[in-house]
Amino acid sequence: MSSTDQITAKVVLLGKNNSGKTCLLERYLHQRYLEYAEATIGAAYGTKTLDIRDKRITMGIWDTAGSERYDAMSRVYYRGAKAAIICYDLTEESSFHRAKYWVNELQTYEEFCNIYLCGTKMDMIQGNNSLRAISSRTVKEYAEKVNAKSFQTSSKTGQGVEGLFFAVAEGCIDLDDTQERGGDKIISFDKELKKSKKKCDSC
Repeated sequence: MSSTDQITAKVVLLGKNNSGKTCLLERYLHQRYLEYAEATIGAAYGTKTLDIRDKRITMGIWDTAGSERYDAMSRVYYRGAKAAIICYDLTEESSFHRAKYWVNELQTYEEFCNIYLCGTKMDMIQGNNSLRAISSRTVKEYAEKVNAKSFQTSSKTGQGVEGLFFAVAEGCIDLDDTQERGGDKIISFDKELKKSKKKCDSC
């Protein structure tokens, strides 16, 4: 595998406190479930490397604090991110409203960041759908409106977790390819501009 096939991508987890961000990251990185996860202060960090479509991508994943008093700090961590996983608790409506706040932030300050809405704690509503606070239709319509992708996961059972992060990795690769093609076009345009200038100078 050549060095040009190596990709690094910054990924950030955002969401209200107790929305399941830390448990999601623990399940993905260490295949374990934390029954009682301590609130994240500042941010936690982990990496994961995957081989996808003849490319090796290393995702640096930041788990940010969910408390609103750390909002300014969270902005530091999502700066330059290629992907953001915005978590909300499927059983708590307020966490979905908070997710919308982060979507607005990203669309304002990181327009090229892929957005993934992640409904957590899916195991709690399985077999008891009355506990679901946000309907699938509501999430789907909102995701389409803001050009985001939506997923549901359970860190307790592991359901949906691998699929979410695989999609994130693929999205980062696609974004990298798009940015490379854009860079090539700029270089090509610059060369053509210089050629035109030389012709004009010799007229």
